[in-house]
Amino acid sequence: MQSRLLADSAGQKSFALILDTGDEVMSSLQDFVDREKVSAAQFSAIGAFSDAVLNYFDWEKKEYLRIPVTEQVEVASLIGDVALAPDGGRSLHMHAVLGRRDGTALAGHLAEAHVRPTLEIILTESPEHLRKRHDPRSGLALIKLQE
Repeated sequence: MQSRLLADSAGQKSFALILDTGDEVMSSLQDFVDREKVSAAQFSAIGAFSDAVLNYFDWEKKEYLRIPVTEQVEVASLIGDVALAPDGGRSLHMHAVLGRRDGTALAGHLAEAHVRPTLEIILTESPEHLRKRHDPRSGLALIKLQE
């Protein structure tokens, strides 16, 4: 993965991250936010994957259902955020819309993916921290804004 700082003004930073063939998206992005100590950010990306796993949150079961994607797909949209997890680590949350050869689309929470040939990410870091807290209704760690 290549990265470059694009802007740094009043504590807000923008980065370009370029992933190459074979790079795993979640681990590459996690390594970047850990290294740069990013605690609040949003990002978007386009590119393509050789394979992926999407997740769908089943509300009744309170668990994620896996949706394996075993074909080359276009990343029509990938958006997400970074926040501090309840344990203090950096938490990634991203959703993807993946386009198949026939023009149909798959969508869901991105669990894993391998890039082919590129993924172009623009990440904008905020100077304020975002924190996740355990939500008892869903069983998930969700961003909670403090007053």
